[in-house]
Order: sequence, then structure tokens, then C-alpha cells
Amino acid sequence: MDTNGMLKTKFTETFGVKYPIVQGGMQWVGRAGLVAAVANAGALGFITALTQPTPEDLGKEIERCRELTDQPFGVNLTILPSLKPPPYEEYRNVIIASGIKIVETAGYNPVDHLPHFKDNGIKVLHKCTSVRHAVKSQSIGVDGISIDGFECAGHPGEDDVPGLVLIPAAADKISIPMIASGGFADGRGLVAALALGADGMNMGTRFMSTKESCIHDNIKQKIVENDERQTVLVTRTLRNTNRVAKNSVSDEVIAIEKKGGATIEDLAHLITGQRGKVVYETGDTEYGMWSAGMVQGLIHDIPTVKELVDRIVAEAEEIISRLGAIFSPSPAVRS
Repeated sequence: MDTNGMLKTKFTETFGVKYPIVQGGMQWVGRAGLVAAVANAGALGFITALTQPTPEDLGKEIERCRELTDQPFGVNLTILPSLKPPPYEEYRNVIIASGIKIVETAGYNPVDHLPHFKDNGIKVLHKCTSVRHAVKSQSIGVDGISIDGFECAGHPGEDDVPGLVLIPAAADKISIPMIASGGFADGRGLVAALALGADGMNMGTRFMSTKESCIHDNIKQKIVENDERQTVLVTRTLRNTNRVAKNSVSDEVIAIEKKGGATIEDLAHLITGQRGKVVYETGDTEYGMWSAGMVQGLIHDIPTVKELVDRIVAEAEEIISRLGAIFSPSPAVRS
């Protein structure tokens, strides 16, 4: 930490932001208002490309974000299996044409998109859920890694390795900037991430419960009310595990899976992302499945993004100072 209140790490230096704090892509949540607030607070936010219904809409959302901030921000492009995949190439072309210089990729290996981004001076941060995938991503030339522990909302992978082990295991093999994701909400988490070998932290659920987040206030309040036990893992039998907030719909999905032999067709009417979109828009917490991490147990208020980021940095500074005092050099032994 330098004396100007900036947390300087390999991540901040590579990606050009003040603090090593990231708001990663979140479906239906990563919109211009939140992303701009994150950027203005000194952290790095990502617009979620596929939240926008068309590539043209993404271009408009990028421009809207530029009207709200002059600080760096990026776009998330998540590549997932689908019976009818979105036009990834068109979304990618809009990202490039819009002059975006930081992209977060997630899901499948971004190797097909990487040369296009690189040729246009775009830095790529790739989200991984395992050490082996992080190593592979580093080998193909991404600029940074976001390593996602088992505690996270959304897709934690299939290895079930929590952050306390996953982060240092990845740090042992990763030389490019790496941020830790899954279970982070405050200054304690930021200092822990740094101590475990990461260069910063990513927060999703915590940024959902801020004033600038576009989701309904009922959902923000539900996150505050929930504790760390109010999530479940669904679609495990399809090897496409997803951590969501516990509700009647997620319970129904699990009940179907427990019967054995469930197919994607059996679950499609329950797990469709459109139902989650309605949850965020209307505040009906039981209408569909919606993403939330175990970190709900650490979220107790709904601050502005700036209040949250400033608080995290102040907490981190206090903890680092306190730890420094604990390990202060002993007085010289007199002869």
C-alpha cells in the first residue's frame, strides 16, 4: 500500500485502476449504472454483454456507461454451451468497435476470441474455477486470471475446492495478475486474498446489494436478511453446477434431480434465465432461480458503491496496519 491511499498490486498496475477490487460480469445485473459507479469509486466494473438483448444494445449500453464515468471499465463476455448460442462474434465485434480496453471472459476457453482482442490492444481477464484451467489460460496468453472458489454465486465448477485452498494453489502456478473470487465482501476478504497470493478480489453478490444496483430492492433486502446457509447447488447431476439462492424453485429442481435421470429438458422450465430476470425486475424472490453466494452471511446493509469501496479500503488499511504492529521488529538485544 502506498501513502496516497492506493492499494498497488500487479492487478492495479496491469489494468490501470486505483483499487484491486472488481465487480465481475453478472447476468441481468452488470449494467451501466452499477459499472459506472464502481469505476468512479476506483474499482473495476464489467458490463455483462449477454444481458443486452442484441449486440447493438450492448454498444448503446457502453456509450451510456461512458456518459456516467471517465474511469476505466470493461465488458464481460461469457461463453456457455447452448442449444441456440448467441452471436458471440457480433458481441465481440461491438466490444472492439466501441474502444473497450478490458474484457472479462468466462465459461469456455476464450482461445478463439483472444487474437481478436489482443490485436486491438484489449487486455483479457479470464474467470476460472480450477488451477488447471488457470494454468491453461495463462499459457494461451490472457493478461489476468479471476479464480473462483466453491463459495461463489453462479458456476463454481465441479471440483468443490473452496477459496482458502484454491487461491494459494493457483498462486503457486500463476505469474500473471490474479484476483480471488467467491466469498468476498469486505476489507477482511481483500487482505485475506492478498495474503493467500492473489492480487485483488472480485465481488458479485456484495455489489448486487448496493444503491446503484439495478435489481429490485426486495432482492437486495433478501440478500441482507439471508445468512451463509441460504444457497443451494442445482444442476449437479448435469455436471453444470450452479449456486443460487435457496427458494421454492431451487428446491423443486433438487427434488427432480434426486429422483435420478433428470435431463435438461426436464428442468428447462425451472432453470431458464428469463425467470431469474423477472425475479430481479419484480422483486418476487420465489418466481425463479437467482444467483447469490454464501457471502450473503457477510452482507448487512445496502450502501452506495462509493461507500462500500471506501469502507473496504479503510478496513484493509486498518487490518494491514494492525498486522504490521503484531509483527514489528523486536528491540535490539543489548550486549
